[in-house]
Amino acid sequence: MARYLGLAPYYDGLTENVDYRRRAAYFDQVIQRYRGGARLLLDAACGTGSLSVELARLGYEVIGVDQSPEMLAQAMAKQPEEGEPVLYLCQDLCRLDLYGTVEAAVCALDSVNHFTDPQALRQAFGRIALFLEPGGVFAFDFNTPYKHRVLLGEEVYVYDTDGVYCVWQNHLQQDGVTVVMDLDFFIPQQKGLYRRESQQIVERAYTVEELERLAVDCGLQIAAVYGEDSFSPLQPEDARGVMVLLKK
Repeated sequence: MARYLGLAPYYDGLTENVDYRRRAAYFDQVIQRYRGGARLLLDAACGTGSLSVELARLGYEVIGVDQSPEMLAQAMAKQPEEGEPVLYLCQDLCRLDLYGTVEAAVCALDSVNHFTDPQALRQAFGRIALFLEPGGVFAFDFNTPYKHRVLLGEEVYVYDTDGVYCVWQNHLQQDGVTVVMDLDFFIPQQKGLYRRESQQIVERAYTVEELERLAVDCGLQIAAVYGEDSFSPLQPEDARGVMVLLKK
């Protein structure tokens, strides 16, 4: 799972369309449905902490973990005004090492798709499972193979924000599930000039069956698979799914 060094300063601007408060409320509903009363929560691959802050506002004691110091530097600047402050740890999820167990864990915004090696994803699942209490719940969202093949594919996106102009180009690989994303950032300079920075992101889509096998190998059992931010079953043409796992 790459650190995406160049993306951190622009990440929040490029994800302004994400309603983190609504996403936090949804994950809260999932957690309380399967582990009522849970309060100690791991936000795995927390990035710049936007979801972590909203979960803390809902009353959770949040541990946010990400392997990117640059992303966490952005997160540290936005602690919640109410609720417990978020504890941020700079760690690779494949080597996750917490101080104790948690009652719940979430992993959002298709972070699992950034694991292009299934064995690395299995290792991350195993470390999260290790620090989940028995009966604890782990909920994560994921981009579906349909989204990678049909919706992301060879698309090109342009973002024009106050701080950066970004051209985002996707390239679907021959396996039909891996998308290479080339991002070019044009940062305004003095005298009307721009500085160009580039970043490459690679994501791999997994089927529900593949994700379930990896989870079961780690002592987790599948409780439900929903369409994005819903409690309806995942459909073949859904772009994003949500998988809910329980520790046996």
